[in-house]
Amino acid sequence: MNKLRCCLFAAGLCLFPLGPSYVQDVLVISSPEEIVEWFESIGWWGEPNREQQLAVPYALMTSTGTNWQTSSSEIPVEMKKEIFFRALLPLIMHANKMVEDRRERLAGLKELLDNGESLSRDDIAWLARIADVLRIAELDDYPIDDLETSDLRHYVSEALYKMDVIPAGLALGQSAYESGYATSRFAAQGNALFGQWTFASDGLIPRNQRAELGDHRVAAFDWPFDSVRSYFNNLNGHPAYDEFRRLRADLRRKGEPLNSMILADGLVPYAEIGQEYVDILKSIMIVNGLLIADDAQFRDEPMSFIFTAEDEQDAARLREEIELMKQTGEFDLIINQMNLE
Repeated sequence: MNKLRCCLFAAGLCLFPLGPSYVQDVLVISSPEEIVEWFESIGWWGEPNREQQLAVPYALMTSTGTNWQTSSSEIPVEMKKEIFFRALLPLIMHANKMVEDRRERLAGLKELLDNGESLSRDDIAWLARIADVLRIAELDDYPIDDLETSDLRHYVSEALYKMDVIPAGLALGQSAYESGYATSRFAAQGNALFGQWTFASDGLIPRNQRAELGDHRVAAFDWPFDSVRSYFNNLNGHPAYDEFRRLRADLRRKGEPLNSMILADGLVPYAEIGQEYVDILKSIMIVNGLLIADDAQFRDEPMSFIFTAEDEQDAARLREEIELMKQTGEFDLIINQMNLE
């Protein structure tokens, strides 16, 4: 299987199908200068009025890789940071869009139950998967045909409480800290953008792994969005972040916008250094002007994908593969198999 097919099938590990009509463009880049040039061409670089709400292009980065780890060291630090934030923001916003879609379906299930109506078997099975992801109940605990209405109400209520959006400024700040602006070994080798641990054998072993913590590793992912999705599931479901979710629910109850600085106070357990971690995170958000991202909105445009190549020769090969696959129709078939809804 050639490189493009591998990239696309890796990207297919997201959540839901898009037809080819939704895809605007596939861009292949091999240097920071190329990505900046493209950002400039679509009006997504150096806005004169940064205080205004961001209008974000619907362009999803499909890999980090060792090329960025090397090339980013050869450009100014501010340029490196700006590329990182602009490349990552659409992934975070897409994850929030998915959360909003699922909250809408959960609200629909709640309305059915409140009206005394029954849920379909498909709805119950979907609810079971949501409950499993959010650690409300283990998937194996669901006797789908025997669930009482009171059980369903509980699961829907808990899911609506736990599954909610994460402000983009907060996610950008955490990823910048945890991945070194996507230059860490874990980001380069495993698209790991949020420093999440795993005890699975396919994780990346830290160089200074401590025996007293067991065989802990850093979770690796097939592409950056998998890392973003895992981060969302972590903050929305893990018991360690009950305080984060409580703060978020309080803001919702008061009718106030979800604020990255306020919600950061719920992330003391995210790192061993505790409150110091929160203080550093807040500083990163302030210094880099990330709070504006909390109000960012996608442009009304089809989705684009950005693939990275090791060099211009590699990029040329990828572009040729894309054109050939478009001519044969294989590109459309692969896009149909990508789960991004």
